[in-house]
Amino acid sequence: MTSPTRMTDRVVEALTGDPAVSQLAVLRGASVRPEGDIVLADVAREATDDIVERLSALGIPESGTIHIEPVTTWMSRAGLDAERRTPGAGADAVVWAEVTQRAYEETELNWTYLAFMTLATLLASVAIVVDSQILVIGAMVLGPEFVAIAALGLALVRRRRGLFTGAARTLVVGFAVAIAVSTIAALAARALGWVTVEDVTGKRPGTSFIYSPDKWSFIVALIAAAAGVLSLTSAKVGGLSGVFISVTTVPAAGNVALGIAFGARHELLGSAAQLAVNVSGMVIAGWFTLALQQAIGNRMARHRRRVLARQRG
Repeated sequence: MTSPTRMTDRVVEALTGDPAVSQLAVLRGASVRPEGDIVLADVAREATDDIVERLSALGIPESGTIHIEPVTTWMSRAGLDAERRTPGAGADAVVWAEVTQRAYEETELNWTYLAFMTLATLLASVAIVVDSQILVIGAMVLGPEFVAIAALGLALVRRRRGLFTGAARTLVVGFAVAIAVSTIAALAARALGWVTVEDVTGKRPGTSFIYSPDKWSFIVALIAAAAGVLSLTSAKVGGLSGVFISVTTVPAAGNVALGIAFGARHELLGSAAQLAVNVSGMVIAGWFTLALQQAIGNRMARHRRRVLARQRG
């Protein structure tokens, strides 16, 4: 933390009596902007969100900076003791400041997002024409839309209207641009004779699920989104690739483009329904999972504060 001189003593006092803080250092006069001090603290992940809230209540973000950096490898007896004294498990703890910042950054509407979205949708369109499940999986992995969808649930839980508006705009514009470019590409392929109506409307056993939504589409979206949100908020992030290849958002967008270009009403409507079912299921699951994590985190924080109060008393 960078702290103005007048606030440093209160910051140190807030950290000194907390058993979740294993190491604490103060560099007096080391900060030039703002003029003041730098405070370094090693904190058990389970208590990070609670401590950040207390420091925010002191006004540190307005007058200085709170910098949160995960430590992947450490050797410290005091750090181990701090983890053992802190209720909960590090893998279950959610650092909401970290999650929220990532949501804002990765839902920004920029050329990189639009490029990935467009390339993924183009690849999905090719996959549908050649009826290739491998290419469909590649398009799913390439698509950048999941974090924006998860951000909608985060915005509802944390009551961030600006985040909700930005994520919704990014999703709508991203899909619209990707479908428009893919439609133009499909029209060009049709004019060149590379793709025919039969390629789009004929039997495609490998990719027919893209325009055939059912109850399982919604259930898979719920399960995949819950797993994806856990991967985004937890210290363990190994499950995101599985989420990307479970939901049919980008492939559905690619088939919408083909349906528009070739006037295939059945594929167009079915794919649009598939896209709506998947997005709505993911938003609902994301909201529920985050709300549950917040409720559990709040309960653990209250328990930790009661323990601290008894120790100080």
